[in-house]
Amino acid sequence: MNRHPVIWSLMIVGVVFFFIIGGLTIFLFLSGSHSKGLLDFGEIEVIKIEGPIFDSLHTIKELHRLQKSNSIKAVVLRIDSPGGAVAPSQEIYEEVKKLKAVKKVVVSMGTMAASGGYYIACAADKILAQPGTITGSIGVIMESFGFQNWLEKSQLENRVLKSGMLKDVGSPFRSMTPEEQAYLQSVIDNMYGQFTEAVSQSRNISPEKIKILSDGRVFTGEQAYETGLVDGLGTIYDAINEAKKLAGLAADAGVIWPHEEKGVLDFLFPTSSVKSKIENFLGNFKGFQLLYMISY
Repeated sequence: MNRHPVIWSLMIVGVVFFFIIGGLTIFLFLSGSHSKGLLDFGEIEVIKIEGPIFDSLHTIKELHRLQKSNSIKAVVLRIDSPGGAVAPSQEIYEEVKKLKAVKKVVVSMGTMAASGGYYIACAADKILAQPGTITGSIGVIMESFGFQNWLEKSQLENRVLKSGMLKDVGSPFRSMTPEEQAYLQSVIDNMYGQFTEAVSQSRNISPEKIKILSDGRVFTGEQAYETGLVDGLGTIYDAINEAKKLAGLAADAGVIWPHEEKGVLDFLFPTSSVKSKIENFLGNFKGFQLLYMISY
C-alpha cells in the first residue's frame, strides 16, 4: 500500500530541514573565532591556565595532545593564576618541559602568575608579562585553623586514636608541639628547595641570586623583568609574535584560540576576581595541603 503523497512530502521536507539546520549549526560552531574545532587551521595554539591550581588533569591532557600534534608548531600559555597545590603545579611544569622539547613555548602572563603559576611559567622558552602583572611569590605556605580554645570553652573533648606520633600533625583541635612544627618546617623546606632549584635551572639564575629573590615576595612584571624572572614585557599578541619568531613561522601564521567554556560559577559570578576567590576558598577545604600559592 503506497503512502499518502502528503506524508512523503512532509518527511522529505523534514529531513532536508534537519540537515540544513544541523549543517548551519556545525558551521557556525567550527568557524567561531574563539573556538577550537575540526576545521581550525593554525600553527600556534593558545592554552589558558586560570585560577587556583588544585587539579592538573585537564591542562596536562591538553599539553600532551599538543606534544603529539603535527600541525601545531608553537604554543602560547596564557597564565592568570595565584598558584595552588604543589603536586599539580609540578605536574603541569613537567608536561610543559616535555612540550618544549618538541615545540616552542611562550608564556603570556595576565593579571597574576605567582607562586605555582610562576613555577609553571619557568618551563617555557620565554616569558612575557605586563608591567603591572603580579608574579614571583617563590615559596611554600601552609595555613591551618586552631579550634582548641573553642573546644575548651565548650567543654568538648577531641578523642584521637593514631598509629604514630605524627599521624594527626596539624590537627585544628589541639595546639601544635615544637616537634611537630619542626617536622612540618622540614617538609616545607624540602618543597621550597624543589621550587628554587626548578627556577634556578630553568631560568639560568644562580642559586645565590634565587635565594635573594625567593623569600615569598611578589614582583610587578616590570620588576620581574629587571631581575631576570621574565624575559620581556608585552601583551598576549606580543607573546604570539614571539612564538612565531622562535618557531620560524610566517607573520600571518594562523592562531587557534581556546574555546570559552562557562561553568556554574561563571554565570553566578561573572567577575573573574570574585570567581577566583570562591575557587580559592573552596580549594582550602580539600584537606591538609602545602601550597605554591600567594596568600591573599
